Amino acid sequence: MPVSGDSKTQQGATKQTSLSITGMHCAACARRVETALSGMEGVSSAVVNLATERATVTHDPKLVSADALAEAVSDLGYGATEIVEVEEARDREALEREKMLRTRAFAFVLSAALSLPLLLGMLVDLLDLHVGHFLMNPYLQFALATPVQLIAGSQFYLGSYRALRSGGANMDVLIALGTTAAYVYSTVITFFGEGDIYFETSALVITLILLGRLLEAIARGRTSEAIRKLIGLQARTARVVRNGKEVDIPVSEVVPGDIVVVRPGEKLPVDGVIIEGASAIDESMLTGESVPVDKSVGDEVVGATINKHGSFKYRATKVGKDTVLARIIRMVEEAQETKAPVERLADLVSSYFVPAVVVVAVLTFIAWYVAGHGLAAALTRFTAVLVIACPCALGLATPTAIMVGTGKGAESGILIRNGERLEKAHKIDTVVLDKTGTITKGEPEVTDVIGIGLSREEVLRLAAAAERNSEHPLGAAIVRWASEGGIDVPPSEDFSAVPGQGVRANVEGKQVLVGSSRLMADSGIDVSSASGQLSELENQGKTAMIVAAGQQVVGLLAVADTVKETSAAAIRALKNLGIQVYMLTGDNERTARAIAAQVGIDEVIAGVLPERKADEIQRLRSKGRNVAMVGDGINDAPALVEADVGIAIGTGTDVAMEAADITLISGDLRGIPAAIRLSRHTMRVVKQNLFWAFAYNTVGIPLAALGYLSPILAGAAMAMSSVSVVTNSLRLKGHRI
Repeated sequence: MPVSGDSKTQQGATKQTSLSITGMHCAACARRVETALSGMEGVSSAVVNLATERATVTHDPKLVSADALAEAVSDLGYGATEIVEVEEARDREALEREKMLRTRAFAFVLSAALSLPLLLGMLVDLLDLHVGHFLMNPYLQFALATPVQLIAGSQFYLGSYRALRSGGANMDVLIALGTTAAYVYSTVITFFGEGDIYFETSALVITLILLGRLLEAIARGRTSEAIRKLIGLQARTARVVRNGKEVDIPVSEVVPGDIVVVRPGEKLPVDGVIIEGASAIDESMLTGESVPVDKSVGDEVVGATINKHGSFKYRATKVGKDTVLARIIRMVEEAQETKAPVERLADLVSSYFVPAVVVVAVLTFIAWYVAGHGLAAALTRFTAVLVIACPCALGLATPTAIMVGTGKGAESGILIRNGERLEKAHKIDTVVLDKTGTITKGEPEVTDVIGIGLSREEVLRLAAAAERNSEHPLGAAIVRWASEGGIDVPPSEDFSAVPGQGVRANVEGKQVLVGSSRLMADSGIDVSSASGQLSELENQGKTAMIVAAGQQVVGLLAVADTVKETSAAAIRALKNLGIQVYMLTGDNERTARAIAAQVGIDEVIAGVLPERKADEIQRLRSKGRNVAMVGDGINDAPALVEADVGIAIGTGTDVAMEAADITLISGDLRGIPAAIRLSRHTMRVVKQNLFWAFAYNTVGIPLAALGYLSPILAGAAMAMSSVSVVTNSLRLKGHRI
């Protein structure tokens, strides 16, 4: 998994380097940078993201260094800086973004101020007004248009020079060609000839494009709001115990093993384990759930969550880049820097687009001029074609939607590894759920206590006393249940465990047995009075145990791995999405069917050994199904990798989370349909963006070539197309998932 900002050692000598790139304006720019990096010796892959303005390069450091990569980008005319320290990189990028916005705002204001008189002059001429004729003076118009062309528009010339010098072409080339043609023609007419002048055309086109770039930059900044929100959740200081005293220190100075003190209302600075006290903690920043979670000694706590009530101390276990929040931020950044497969199509088209447009514009000029419409008309159509065709919207269509979609998921406790996985998730038609720890809570609980001749409380008291020295999970569940019920458990003597059968111990002078029918039979105890109830409990998929005291059956206990409260609702939601749900488990058929019935699952694959889970996923995929596998354990990792989309429960193991494409931080299965809905929403927006980007150029270029679109209208339409694509992507923020 790539780490944004860090060069991470991969298999063998391969290394991954992130570069921050400035100066890219369109998909053609990103494509050129990506092609140049990919073609370098020692580079195995390079991905350039226009929306995040970053490149992620996998390379052999012995053959090509990070400095060489940055130099190759600089040779193309773009700025490139290796991202080494993530925090510093974020701060630097924020400063550069502010500087860029100020520069664009200045260029637009200058251009707009000088273009306004030219616009008024054009209106005076069109409406044949008898006022303001001085605005039509060609020397005044030249004086106003020249600073717009050479100062405000200098970025287009600089961008064109860089592109052409490296053997490529981008949108700057189109804008520079079109506006320069109008400006130079008008200048020649002003000083050396007679005829109409078009200074307002070149100036207003530049003004409108600068406005579009400014609005686009502001809108693009909003697409990364999720990252900024996550970073803003981090605590700045921590109260730790040093030399027996409580001191406040910057959170960056906390080290594993420090004892951290937290008071009511404070934010936890780092991850750790409570060693003293208890409280309720608001974990909504992780899970999206607003209900505080009770925590006590031994429970894990996560940095950036909020302590609601009590005070407590905890031992720091993970700090800095190792905290849960830091890992989440890193994963979201990585997801936003990758490309979805659909984006590669847009990149490929854009690489051929700009040269093709120049050819179309030249042919348009020739056709109009040869047809006898004059140089001015031919020049106007030439300019309009060049301006309308800029492929900005095409380059922003996919990455902006992916950025907003992955950010929206992170805010809801759904971490998506990359854009490709987000795209794949919308095709899912089959979800396979592991049982233990996924559908169920993953730990046994007492579900039934039945008294036979004794009260339920007395049966539980005797059973807990006999099991209190047991190390078996079922025994621990009985003792825990009694303790939580406030039952006073007496001591026991002569404890012994019978493997696979149960336990026996002396409690208050009586021998108490807790276990199977076989244990009772071997001890000479008649269980016929309980056989009917025993079978009923077992038919429900529960582990039933007989409790005997003084050679008499006194009750029954049933223990089961109970289902999560939200599992049934999650499975209903999946079915409502038209998705078929399977349960995959190593349990026997009867137990598996009982659990499946509780949550509404019809398809059960039972008795599967851990190493064969991946085979079952492969079998479903071989039938043409798009399969998502959901699991939480180490033994689920192969199946998670085998599936089209692997979904890990965040409360499970790190191994499962590393193998998965999507992680549900809270462990709530309702995150599965939410992730699929998010994917469907995002891909719908991507398709809308691509459709309008392609349609815009498909319709706009012929209209401009045929003379139905003036250069000024073309400039306005081109500017607004990029803004509309980004704005459409931002609509994802409002989608409920």
